[in-house]
Amino acid sequence: MNGPFSIRNWRVWFDDAPLFLRGYGQTLLISFWGLVFALLIGIFAGIALTGKRRAVVAALRGYMSFFQNTPLMIQIFLYYNVLPKTGVRLSVFTVGVLGLALYTGAYVADIVASAIRAVPLGQTEAALSQGMSDSQTLWYVILPQAVKVGLPALTNQAVNLIKNSSIMAVIAGGDLMYIADSWSGSNLIYGPTFVMTGLLYLTICLPISLIARSLEKRSVRDV
Repeated sequence: MNGPFSIRNWRVWFDDAPLFLRGYGQTLLISFWGLVFALLIGIFAGIALTGKRRAVVAALRGYMSFFQNTPLMIQIFLYYNVLPKTGVRLSVFTVGVLGLALYTGAYVADIVASAIRAVPLGQTEAALSQGMSDSQTLWYVILPQAVKVGLPALTNQAVNLIKNSSIMAVIAGGDLMYIADSWSGSNLIYGPTFVMTGLLYLTICLPISLIARSLEKRSVRDV
């Protein structure tokens, strides 16, 4: 059998499997820090979006409009190819984390703001009537309920972020997709390469997707 899935091709792939595992680890690392910063950006931006400062809300809307309506690849190229022309040089790893964080953070901000608005106004009024300050009402009454509403959507964004990390291949990011693309091109072995690469991504994304589905079902039951 000399086809794309021949025994020889599988053997060659498994011989170099440690190389793919290093790319897998890099993907996990970039995704983890990208998600951490995306959540930080999104949570604080989402809270600010529900505030009354028009200038802040307008600025955040501009940020969200840009990052939600332009391809992530263009954003990555801006950080990697354009910023150095201005004297700002970032490592490939930093470009990956920054790109994923800003892009995903724009969506997280939308989710957080919508979840906060979904909390009945009476909850705020009741907390304020008990003598709680605005900040106490937000952190101890509103946000705990908003988390319950927004968690399924946030989990889905985590899955999207991991899949979007494959964009790092375009700037030699050392991630799983870059390893798969460069190795398959050098060895002309595509079948096993992309089957196994897909399975490796699946081991990250499927558990998170199952968690998201479970959270969504639970939130529906609790409504």
